[in-house]
Amino acid sequence: MLRVAENTNSPIPQAGLAKFPQRMGSAATERILVVEDDRAVQKALKRLFEADGYNVQIASDGNAAVELFRAAPPAAVVLDLRLPGIPGQELCREFKHRFPGLPIIVLSATSDVSDKVLLLELGADDYVTKPFSPRELLARVRAALRRTNRPSITDTFTFDDTCIDFTKMEIIREGKTIALTAQEFKTLKFMVQNPERVITRDELLNEVWGYHNYPSTRTVDNHILKLRQKLEKDPANPVHFRTVHGVGYKFVG
Repeated sequence: MLRVAENTNSPIPQAGLAKFPQRMGSAATERILVVEDDRAVQKALKRLFEADGYNVQIASDGNAAVELFRAAPPAAVVLDLRLPGIPGQELCREFKHRFPGLPIIVLSATSDVSDKVLLLELGADDYVTKPFSPRELLARVRAALRRTNRPSITDTFTFDDTCIDFTKMEIIREGKTIALTAQEFKTLKFMVQNPERVITRDELLNEVWGYHNYPSTRTVDNHILKLRQKLEKDPANPVHFRTVHGVGYKFVG
């Protein structure tokens, strides 16, 4: 059982924060900081992330998390809320204040909606409730890291005879406006952001629909079919939205 922080109003020492590096270094690319006081959970998370190729650092309380962060900011943080010393909410606020792009995934025993809203307002990227599915948590961490490392795209993108305006959510093909649903547009945008990369159906569902909101992988197939019908010259023989049999799809510009 998680221990409640001894002092829920305890701020992070400003002297310690002043020594934090001002930007994340490349050496932190594959390192995840797990801030968790339950030893069993620590071991489980260490095995989970290391099996997926990440380096893992463990902090058993808020003060230890500050020290590890001061030494070298990680690529992502998995953060328990109820910690000895500095509470998780305060860590989340301060880490995001100094590193806005840092993915923070909150891992908490409470499922209270107001707590989730508060943490998201403080800048947390996701919120997973204990007991949790290791597969789900790993998927959420992967997704948060992909969003952070994803190359930015310009306001407009052109392929073949199609021009996309991401700001206006408009698509012009052969001089005519093409209407897409919101989900079709989000699917298109994600694929354009990941050109030439094979994207699994599960990844598309997680990124476009959200982990808990999709009915089946058939949803992805139907949306790719719609994009082909609207944006390919020959939908039966697609050039841009290609199928990778047994895996998923990839976009070729």
